[in-house]
Amino acid sequence: MAQNVPEFRFGDDALRLRQVVYEYWCTHGRGPNLRAVHAATGLSRERIVAAYQELELGIMCTVHPHTQNVNLLKAPPFSSYPTQAELHVDGRFHSWAGCAMESLAACMMPPFAGKEVRVESYCACCLAPVHVITKDGETLAHEPGSLLVHVSTSPREWNLPDIVAMCDSMNFVLDETHAGRYDAVLGRRGVRFTMEQARRFVTPTGKARMWQYDRAPDYIRPEKIIAGIRALGVDTTAWET
Repeated sequence: MAQNVPEFRFGDDALRLRQVVYEYWCTHGRGPNLRAVHAATGLSRERIVAAYQELELGIMCTVHPHTQNVNLLKAPPFSSYPTQAELHVDGRFHSWAGCAMESLAACMMPPFAGKEVRVESYCACCLAPVHVITKDGETLAHEPGSLLVHVSTSPREWNLPDIVAMCDSMNFVLDETHAGRYDAVLGRRGVRFTMEQARRFVTPTGKARMWQYDRAPDYIRPEKIIAGIRALGVDTTAWET
């Protein structure tokens, strides 16, 4: 049950764990293991596992389902494994972003306030390099100027059963021509976001993440998400036919 989950509230263990994961990842550029979480929270293995399951239901993380050590794959905006988007802070590699969209949201987290977060990426079509400079929720510059974010899956496919495939479907492309070529590679038409539309799409989440300790779970409500994206001026025709 990954879409249309009934509304619920995170328990105290889940809220504390989420905060620890964010703080640890921002500081170290990687997620914590069980020992690090235990040291920071005092929670037992059983309570940590239950808290991760709760957070995953609320789309705050993805944990590998077949690992005894609760291996943490993603805690948006971060990924524990290489993705299309590298985040650079203070002139050096910090971590992997979950996707092109999340790479634009990372700069909104409190530990990065006032800092330039540089995104080093590439075009999903031809692998040509892409560069984006962000700071305090703004996209200061991007190269090339024609850069787009290509989303090849519909919200009706998101989080089924987790966010791994959803994140993988959100990529930079150099321009509309390259977006069309990537469509041909995938055998399906993706929706295109301009860089401004992409920034606006991620801003509500980016401005809440870490800033609101009691932030409620996220939910995938496909039709509501599509309507919100359409309201940004994005052409969602590919999701309607």
